[in-house]
Amino acid sequence: MTSNLEKYKKDLEELIIEGGSLFNAIQFECYPKKFKTQAKKTCNEKQYLELLKKLPSFKEKYQYWYSESLSIIKLLLPDRTNDFIKLYEKPKGRKNIDYGNYVIEDYLRSLSRGTIVTPSAAISQYHQQLNILKSVKRRFESSLFDKG
Repeated sequence: MTSNLEKYKKDLEELIIEGGSLFNAIQFECYPKKFKTQAKKTCNEKQYLELLKKLPSFKEKYQYWYSESLSIIKLLLPDRTNDFIKLYEKPKGRKNIDYGNYVIEDYLRSLSRGTIVTPSAAISQYHQQLNILKSVKRRFESSLFDKG
């Protein structure tokens, strides 16, 4: 019988892997030429085409990943829940979009502000979300985590 702890570890590992694929996807969606140049440094043409086939659509798969990730963060790293949410939700009372307040929700709605703020601003926001999720993994390894 698998313990809840083992189930959480397995679910977390799958979310981290999926998160990595989504990170590649958002980079490809924003910078296809730059993505190809970087990928070609580590793989040949055939491998690159296989990579592209496996890339999910960020806009189609993100919500599922976000919901699952938020659930595990609330459960295992509750102090970071608000940080995780802020990277997704637009700030209340925001009047203008600028680089400092652009969030993933804006990207999913294809919002931008000309050349001042482009959808690529969401890449760093998503990267931070992924890093928060990855930090949950450390929680399992920490002596501060109550494994009882």
